[in-house]
Amino acid sequence: MKKALLSAVLTALCVTLVSPLSYASSKVSSENAVKALVEMNAVITSEQLPLYSKIFDDQRDPFKDAVAAIELAKKTDRNVLLKIGGNWCSWCKKMDAFLTENPDIYQSLHSEFVLLKINVSDSNENTEFMNGLPPVLGYPHMYVSTSAGKMVLSKDTAEFLNSGEYSREQWITFIDQWKADSTKHL
Repeated sequence: MKKALLSAVLTALCVTLVSPLSYASSKVSSENAVKALVEMNAVITSEQLPLYSKIFDDQRDPFKDAVAAIELAKKTDRNVLLKIGGNWCSWCKKMDAFLTENPDIYQSLHSEFVLLKINVSDSNENTEFMNGLPPVLGYPHMYVSTSAGKMVLSKDTAEFLNSGEYSREQWITFIDQWKADSTKHL
């Protein structure tokens, strides 16, 4: 049954995902809240992001997140950015710190993409889920999917580095090149 679910999710989403926002302080549905924030170019804060966009959680079910992701990505007209890694991953932590230290890039990333962090660790390798993806050569690794579920990129994040540090220029170019408006023709 999980194989069938994986197949359905991969077919529908090509495994780049998102789920409704945790926007508990509002009576507005999370999907509408996200859509409104994106449309208004409003500041997106960490508190407004779903938990799976903020941390690697070995207890989360990536299949359930994938189902919710399809709907939100379509409703918000964004691409989905799937980040593979874990709490053990020093480069994952460096990437998160880079994004926090560069709020313009953080805003652009979350305005153009729905981020889903998938945990891969000794405690939970998410083997069934990962078997449905192209191979990962190192961590963190990212995939981009359109909201229609077409996977358009598998990205080694070492390509974001310049002299051993994450590069603003590389991130800006990546966001601009792989956002929904730029990939509609693919």
